[in-house]
Amino acid sequence: MIFPFMAQTSLNMGENVEGALCYLLGWLTGIVFYLIEKENEFVRFHARQSILVFLPLSILSFIFGGGFMFGRALFWSGWFFLVAIGWLISLLMFILWLVLMFKAYQGEKFKLPIVGDIAERGF
Repeated sequence: MIFPFMAQTSLNMGENVEGALCYLLGWLTGIVFYLIEKENEFVRFHARQSILVFLPLSILSFIFGGGFMFGRALFWSGWFFLVAIGWLISLLMFILWLVLMFKAYQGEKFKLPIVGDIAERGF
C-alpha cells in the first residue's frame, strides 16, 4: 500500500485505492462500491459522489451526443450546437473523471459543489 496511514476497508484495500476505483467506470463502479463497502465512510462518500455526478451527465451526454435517433436527427438537420453540447458534456466528464480519481487516490475528500454536499449527507 502506498499510503500506510490510510484505513483499510471491508475489501482489504486502502481506502484511497477503493475511493479512486469508485470513479473508474463512472456511476457503474460507484454503485458497486456503494453496495459492497458498508464500513468506510470515505469510500462510501466517493461512491455516492460518483453516482450523483456521472449518472446524470452520462444520460445527458447520451441524449445530446446522438445516442438516440433524436440526437442524430438534430445533427443532420443543422442543430449542430445541440450535438456540440453532448461533446462538451463528454469532455467535462473526462476532466472530472481524471480529477476525482486523482484526488481520491491522494486520500482527499474532494467535494464538488452541490453534489458533494448531497454525497456527504448520504442517500
